Amino acid sequence: MADQALRVLLVDDHPLLRHGLKSLLEDVGGATVVGEAADGAEAVELALALEPDVVVMDLVMPGVSGIDATRRLLDARPDMGVLVLTMSDDDASVFAALRAGARGYVLKGSGGAEFLNAVRSVARGEAVYGAGVAGRIRRFLMSGPASPASSPFPDLTEREREILDLLADGRTNAEIAQTLFLSLKTVKNHLTSIFSKLQVADRVQAAVRARQAGLGE
Repeated sequence: MADQALRVLLVDDHPLLRHGLKSLLEDVGGATVVGEAADGAEAVELALALEPDVVVMDLVMPGVSGIDATRRLLDARPDMGVLVLTMSDDDASVFAALRAGARGYVLKGSGGAEFLNAVRSVARGEAVYGAGVAGRIRRFLMSGPASPASSPFPDLTEREREILDLLADGRTNAEIAQTLFLSLKTVKNHLTSIFSKLQVADRVQAAVRARQAGLGE
């Protein structure tokens, strides 16, 4: 497929990032951005209507997450190429995306050339992963699945994991404080640390990441 023929749909809830990716794809990569979406539900609707060659999908968005959107989209159009472009590099996010059917997984810190090559590879029907993600997959295949007892988000403390689990279960800060016998201020401080470690902006994004990793009900 010629680069000029590449039709790309961008899915990310940050307009400035979409603008930068569009410029990179069109001005440098010779592709055409046929549409933009700010959440997963809109992504599925536009992808089915526009039929792009590649959907560049963020994972953490308000409403329908990138994982759910990928799953819904590929249930309807199994041949469509989805390239995940995200800040999330933990095992739970990587393997959730692969199970949903994403054909590629690249981190937002990657260079422009790596991103463009990934888009072209996915359009050709190839599977492509950034160097760091590929290393995680190799280690997983060599060591086998993690035991059920292993915990997601190893950077979190035990208390932070407890709070994240309750957050994923839909509890308010006050309910979390009451359940764990903590002050409201202490809960808020722990949440600030959790958001930083998970590289998310707010409670909604943290809850999405937590549910993807199996926390909450």
